[in-house]
Amino acid sequence: MPRAAALPPPDPVRYRRTPRASNPRAWSRTPSALPDPASEPPVNEPASPDLLQPLLAPRAIAILGASADPEKLNGRTVRALVDKGYAGGIYPVNPKYERIGELRCYPDVASLPDGVDLAIVATPAAIVADTLRELAARGVRAAVVFSSGFSETGEAGAAREREVRRAIDETGIRVLGPNCLGFINAARNVMGTFSQFASGPTPPGPAAFVTQSGALGTATNSTARRRHFSFGYFINTGNEVDVEWSEAMRAVLEDPAIRVGSGYIEGLRNGERFVETARHALDIGKPLVAIKVGRSAAGARAAASHTGALAGADAVFDGVARQFGVQRVRNEEQLLDMVEVLACCPEAKGNGLAVITRSGGAGVIMADRAGELGLEMANFTDETRARLKEVVPVFGSTGNPVDVTAQGLVDPTLIQRSIEIVMEDPGVHAVIIWLSLTEKLWKMNVDIFKAVRAKYDKPLIVCWVSIPEPALLALREAQIPVIRSAEPAVDALAGLVAFSRARREWMADRPVREASALPALPALAAIAAGAPRALGTIAAAELLAQAGIATAPVRLARTADEAVEHARALGFPVAMKIESPEILHKTEVRGVKLALADETAVREAWTVIHGNVRRHRPEASIDGVIVQKMIVGEAEFVLGVSRDPAFGPVVMAGIGGVLVEVIKDVSFRRAPVTPTQAARMLDELRGRALLDGVRGGPPVARGKLIELICAVSRFAAAAGPRLRELDLNPIMLSTTDAIAVDWLVVIE
Repeated sequence: MPRAAALPPPDPVRYRRTPRASNPRAWSRTPSALPDPASEPPVNEPASPDLLQPLLAPRAIAILGASADPEKLNGRTVRALVDKGYAGGIYPVNPKYERIGELRCYPDVASLPDGVDLAIVATPAAIVADTLRELAARGVRAAVVFSSGFSETGEAGAAREREVRRAIDETGIRVLGPNCLGFINAARNVMGTFSQFASGPTPPGPAAFVTQSGALGTATNSTARRRHFSFGYFINTGNEVDVEWSEAMRAVLEDPAIRVGSGYIEGLRNGERFVETARHALDIGKPLVAIKVGRSAAGARAAASHTGALAGADAVFDGVARQFGVQRVRNEEQLLDMVEVLACCPEAKGNGLAVITRSGGAGVIMADRAGELGLEMANFTDETRARLKEVVPVFGSTGNPVDVTAQGLVDPTLIQRSIEIVMEDPGVHAVIIWLSLTEKLWKMNVDIFKAVRAKYDKPLIVCWVSIPEPALLALREAQIPVIRSAEPAVDALAGLVAFSRARREWMADRPVREASALPALPALAAIAAGAPRALGTIAAAELLAQAGIATAPVRLARTADEAVEHARALGFPVAMKIESPEILHKTEVRGVKLALADETAVREAWTVIHGNVRRHRPEASIDGVIVQKMIVGEAEFVLGVSRDPAFGPVVMAGIGGVLVEVIKDVSFRRAPVTPTQAARMLDELRGRALLDGVRGGPPVARGKLIELICAVSRFAAAAGPRLRELDLNPIMLSTTDAIAVDWLVVIE
């Protein structure tokens, strides 16, 4: 008999901390589901997580071209669904068979019973589009397309992929793939994949993994399995003709059993959707961890501005990830470490770290790494030190790191008492305990860690080198994170601290975000549309002024006499700069003269500037010379805007001057930004100490600089696609103000 075609989805329930009796190694929870909509929204409505219900939590599944051979692609899928006990209907479709095992096999799509939500498709690429239309006509709402032969193969494949997109638009069917491994929903035993990974144990876990690479995704899952850590969802998005990485991630985050979202990204087609998903993750307190490749391949594009030249895709993604609390990691091992810590630990209320070891060397390694990552080794109170002296052997250390020495092997309670004392120090926000081997007393150590975990609401990470297998399984069951090396433990904790801080700031900034208004820009609206072009200095200054962006006073002079007249009106000293629509970087043609103290200097500068321009750019048309009030400061800064293909307007902030593209000390964020986010941009700069004053100099007006960053970001958001690039470089920072003395605005 075939399985029931329309089982109702189980009610969502929260993750349960009890192990399955049949598999004590597993992360265990009762079945959980994505929200089950009472009725399906119209096809033309924007995509939402609810629309993925039939894909990720189907009531019944059809397998097109199903095989009785479990080694073939669709044979693997059928076998995995049966072996794992999928509770919905399983409907093989293949005219060659009447039955596959105990399952009735259907000759075609039209003969399928009602209630099928999901179809597994592995037909030839040329007929996939028509197959999707046929499935939709039969009431099937989602499909996983294993088939390859699409855009990954060239133009002919791309044409087939466009036809698949048309079929989706016509019918509203949701499609994962094509050219993908499919997915696993471990809690519901939905094995919508042909990967051999599904034939092994797939207990549900508290994290989801969404990947654009099938092979790397499977390898990451396999590595997690060897660690006895499990994912609740595994999703490979393939060519993303419909369901993209961000949408799949948003959907799995809606599952109350999932605490952490993680994944592998090669590129984003829809940056706005990525931002929406990251924002939602912050709102609901679920961290995102991502491997994003392309750190060196994404070179800077040709651009008129410094900002455009520096705004490579990787630099922009890195800034957006920081802005919205996404923890970026370099490889799958680092991802698994961080996911485990984020899934098991409460949020850190600060960045004060305490380390307790049985090895002074391990403590030094972790302290060094903490310093590199911006974590603080907590400075214990006098009371904490006094209490530790009563516990730690005299030949140990009561500083931070705390070294209980090898005596901790003989008496593990030394570790417990040390952890409890350190946990109660107000300057400590997280603790890492380091130990090794301990085959004989592993259970006592595990019991200690469980007792401490139950007593304190601070993150506790166990770094157990060469951990005995029973201890690892016991700590997994207790949801205590276990990292197997010193530096990775600190790296993982840094991710927890960064997410915790990002979430605190995000929630605190909510009133600011809701109250922020974008400026009106009538000067921009009055500029005729056309090809990209740089605005003249005067027109650009007027536009920036409407956005609340301070610039130095300027006048345009067409003769030497006019230059002298403007200099008198502005007040000496002044600066003079060539004005030409064809010369965007004036210093490159020696078209700038500074600190002109009198009329004679102005006339001489007029002659020298024109002579320099004629030598370097004899073909350039010249509108005149800009005369500008000379403004000096304690430091130079750069602000800019460029348009990223995925994320739209992005703001750059960094240490300024003529060598900005050489120094490359900059930070990026998506516009607009809040004051908190602007301050974080400054903290990320390597040269941030320049803002605090060096060699006895006074600090700059940091508050004014933050206001300026926010104003530039609001200008970028308000201008929209008409603003192609903006450079304010340099901005002169003084003890009282932040004023741009040179600017470039490119519109289209």
